[in-house]
Amino acid sequence: MDLWQLQIFRKVVDLKSFSRAGHAVNLSQPTVSSHIKDLEAHFDCRLIDRLAKEALPTKAGRLLYRYAKRMAALRDETESAMAEFNGKVKGSLNIGGSTIPGVYVLPSIIAAFTARFPEVNVSLAIADTSQTIAAILSGDLELGVVGAVSTHPSILQTRMLDDEMCLVVPTGHRWAAKNKVTIKQLFTAPFIIREQGSGTLKSIQNSFSEAGVNLNDLKVVARIGSTEAIRQGIKNRMGVSILSAIAVSDDVAGGNLTTLAIEGLNLKRAFYLTHHRHRSLSPLCRAFVAFINHRVPTQQA
Repeated sequence: MDLWQLQIFRKVVDLKSFSRAGHAVNLSQPTVSSHIKDLEAHFDCRLIDRLAKEALPTKAGRLLYRYAKRMAALRDETESAMAEFNGKVKGSLNIGGSTIPGVYVLPSIIAAFTARFPEVNVSLAIADTSQTIAAILSGDLELGVVGAVSTHPSILQTRMLDDEMCLVVPTGHRWAAKNKVTIKQLFTAPFIIREQGSGTLKSIQNSFSEAGVNLNDLKVVARIGSTEAIRQGIKNRMGVSILSAIAVSDDVAGGNLTTLAIEGLNLKRAFYLTHHRHRSLSPLCRAFVAFINHRVPTQQA
């Protein structure tokens, strides 16, 4: 057994295919199969069930997969630590972001970071807030940026960037010429809402609760799992929604959407740098956090 074989094994599990795994690591399918057979011989058990259309891990395979991920993370941390010892910033970093920071904030920061440190490879996973936090807790991600405060005792968060949400309507809507609407007016309009688990929805729920109004009074016409899809829904006059001003800035500048305030609702929120309280950040991750703090001064949550 060696790390290369474990990397191939992880690819097979991740992609559920010997051929796709081979393509990902530039090996032929027979060579991938040979490596998996060597691992199975080493552990004296079947690791992958070769089904008609998918390659799926057995119970033993799922156990090995967890350890393989930990060994890969330790390998990356070792590379980063030795590079730091030599005064370099290099290695691989796995981070996550909920929809708004993952799509609209982190890419420019990552681009600047990798331009400054060209020997760094950053992998960014975009999911909702609850999924991102779950991946940090499981060790799949070292760092995340999310749009809601977590109450989990093993999660540590630092306020990174302030954001303000707003009511978003299509150009030409009856409210488009207004600066603000009342909550009572909001309850009369078809409304598009985010899915459970999103930081945006949690922030909206908190805002409604603080104002003493019930989210269930909205005339919800659709529950949609991405900000981009909601933007398209608004532009196609499916309904209105409350979204981050950052997420719709291009459409507002282009005249496709209009933003308004809602009287009595505080729609300010923040994005939070998030990591595991009981796991030390790798040298590379510490360098990335320092880079973010230099670009966007943070406050403790």
